[in-house]
Amino acid sequence: MKQYDPHMHTAEHVLNQTMVKMFGCERSFSNHLERKKSKCDYRFQRALTESEEREVESRVNEVLAQQLPVEMEMMTRAEAARHFDLERLPDASGEEIRIVKVGDYDACPCIGDHVENTKEVGSFVFGSSSFDEGVLRIRFKLKRG
Repeated sequence: MKQYDPHMHTAEHVLNQTMVKMFGCERSFSNHLERKKSKCDYRFQRALTESEEREVESRVNEVLAQQLPVEMEMMTRAEAARHFDLERLPDASGEEIRIVKVGDYDACPCIGDHVENTKEVGSFVFGSSSFDEGVLRIRFKLKRG
């Protein structure tokens, strides 16, 4: 099991839902989350404009500032499959699936560590983005304290 920084991992959940809401894309299909900086890859049609990058950063920070609770709920695999794409979950994840909820903003199956409230995450800083052959990569970091 991957051990992600709980702050960065929670920020990734908010970023993913922000991308889904803004652009109608799927959640990231690949990511690399580290304490100092991270990146998420999305199947996308084009590069982001500078104003879109600023808007993503602004929207993610608006959600984080809402001080949303981050909670876990267990659900049967069958029930989870009705609500979520389980394609990326390993078969060994069993019959009970853990769903991580960030307030009413985001919910998805996840096995990683998270903070208890978005107020703990800090500020989301959009680093840069690049587009190559249908993949949009977003690089970001967090500013805490």
